[in-house]
Amino acid sequence: MRIVDAHGHLGRWSAFAIADGSADSLVRVMDRCGVAVSCVSHLLGVGPDARAGNAALLEALAAHPGRLLGYAVYHPHDPEAPDRVRDLLQVPGVIGVKLHPEVHRLPLDDPGYAPAFALAAEARRIVLAHSEYGSAFSDPARFGLVAPRWPGLPLLMGHSGLWPGAGHAAAVRAAGKCSDIVLETCGSKMTARHLVRLVAEVGAERVAFGSDAVFLDLRVGLGRVLLAELTEEQRRWVLHGTIDRLLAGFPDEPSRPS
Repeated sequence: MRIVDAHGHLGRWSAFAIADGSADSLVRVMDRCGVAVSCVSHLLGVGPDARAGNAALLEALAAHPGRLLGYAVYHPHDPEAPDRVRDLLQVPGVIGVKLHPEVHRLPLDDPGYAPAFALAAEARRIVLAHSEYGSAFSDPARFGLVAPRWPGLPLLMGHSGLWPGAGHAAAVRAAGKCSDIVLETCGSKMTARHLVRLVAEVGAERVAFGSDAVFLDLRVGLGRVLLAELTEEQRRWVLHGTIDRLLAGFPDEPSRPS
């Protein structure tokens, strides 16, 4: 079965133990797990230096064509970010924009992120944003506010609210407000049982597998999908059908994943 990881990273993070954040290491783990493609942003870009991080991302994409696809990090406090991200979205292998309201300390629905959404919509790319229930910056409710402003633009909700229970419920409510919101599975608190509940609530065609590698272990994230009590068709949607649909331009009528 084809497997595509919709949410991964490269690099290191100052407050988190990452044994090896290199692209070569990630691809080796992908090979062991049978993951065809990982969609990644660079942690240097998410954190202190979006420009250098995005440059490092392009190097990784060039070194592993077809295996790694990239999200360009948009830093809302950089006045040159719109021009830089516009150019990055034209680079082969760059599939969308990565937003991290928690790190940037800016609410997802703030006008400071509007250029990122506009650029992604113009280029027909994906927006992946961190979500965290209860946050002043990335609560799922903010996805429900911003997504209707950009109809037809795929908005991938990283972590699906992050916290089981109230967080996942909030993610489902936001997804119910706009069909362009797609939920994603990564998080240290996510279990196979929680995954099954998300699929039951919003449909497998609106849930995408993500591992959060290299933060979290790709093998663990994949295992919960492989072992979850899903039908094989649901599992195919989660493992690749949903993200393949987004990469194809988010057609109105999704075809069944093969």
